Amino acid sequence: MEARCVARFVRVTPRKMRLVADLVRGKNVNEAINILKFTPRSASEPTLKAIQSAVANYAQLHDASSAEIDALFVRSIFADEGPTMHRFMPRAQGRATPIKKRMSHLTVIVASPKPAEEPVVETAPAAEEKPAKKKAAKKVAVKKTAAKSAAKKSTPRKSKSE
Repeated sequence: MEARCVARFVRVTPRKMRLVADLVRGKNVNEAINILKFTPRSASEPTLKAIQSAVANYAQLHDASSAEIDALFVRSIFADEGPTMHRFMPRAQGRATPIKKRMSHLTVIVASPKPAEEPVVETAPAAEEKPAKKKAAKKVAVKKTAAKSAAKKSTPRKSKSE
């Protein structure tokens, strides 16, 4: 069982968000929260909020006990690129340079460690196949080259002045 949270339009660049997401991917939820509380990066706060929201979503959807919530882990976390705001920075001599303020969409999926039981489907054993017969290799026709004929007699070239 799993639950997810999508934090959209977060004003942190996706590249910086991915650095923080890599710290907590696959970790226990409590461990991930502790890591994020002491990570001195701007992306750690929205990531922390998204993980806490995903845990709350799990508790709401599955009527989970506190022991079950403590066993949750971050199954998947990724930051996708959001829209970009374009701004201009005034520069020397009347110029202006463009500034791109990037946003990201953060998706967090938390899951319980025990997978949901799926019905086992038995398949009939496949009939044993006979080994395929080897085909004889095709012989490649070799082209025989005839002996070179005698060289043509060359006639002297006329010069332009003649």
